[in-house]
Amino acid sequence: MMERLKIALPVMAGAMASLPTLAQASTDRSLYWDPGWDGGWGHMISGSLMMILFWGGLVVLIVLAVRWAGSGASQGGGSPSSTKRGLDILRERFARGEIDRQEFEERRSLLAD
Repeated sequence: MMERLKIALPVMAGAMASLPTLAQASTDRSLYWDPGWDGGWGHMISGSLMMILFWGGLVVLIVLAVRWAGSGASQGGGSPSSTKRGLDILRERFARGEIDRQEFEERRSLLAD
């Protein structure tokens, strides 16, 4: 911890010492503000499109992340793992006596399809 502090303090002091010089430096602002507005409407249109693309992309990423996170939940599909899980539950219910043999056979045939 002390080693990091020994390194960071001179760096921070140097950065702070240069701040007054940067604040007083004269800059050529002609690049920042052009009174002629030579860009026209192109900058406004492209900026709007970029904003729409940014927010649209962010929404798409959030939706995909939510779908990916929720993909572990059972979705009722007929995948082999869900069928195996269903058969296991059915066997447990039959073993506990919650359902009779006829109902067990009917439900097992439905799960096999």
